[in-house]
Amino acid sequence: MNFAYRLSYYLFGFLVGCLFLFFVLNQKNARCSYFPNDRVLNNIRTKPFYYSDIASKKIAEDWLDTIDVKNTLQYGDVDFDRSNVKISKGKLYTIVGKTTKNQPIEVIIENYEDKAVLRDIKKQ
Repeated sequence: MNFAYRLSYYLFGFLVGCLFLFFVLNQKNARCSYFPNDRVLNNIRTKPFYYSDIASKKIAEDWLDTIDVKNTLQYGDVDFDRSNVKISKGKLYTIVGKTTKNQPIEVIIENYEDKAVLRDIKKQ
């Protein structure tokens, strides 16, 4: 068998395998979060989420909404220089994002093993 036939068989099998994996992994709704920023945000989003009293008061103000917090947890950037600080039975993370009005905000979250608590929200 010459090289052209071997290459065509290989490419056909590779294509079928890629299509199979695409449809199987699409059905499972699998996510690949290998970067540290994605892993931290995914970890926080998958846990029950609670608001502290300070955060609840700031959300009650008119410049911020819960949608802004959710968007920050989805698309924000974790500031690792000020994050990963150990507190009692958890870690403290600072996440930088934007509101729907395009104002920069900073969200401070206490990440525990079984829950995540929004500690404070600051304008930048």
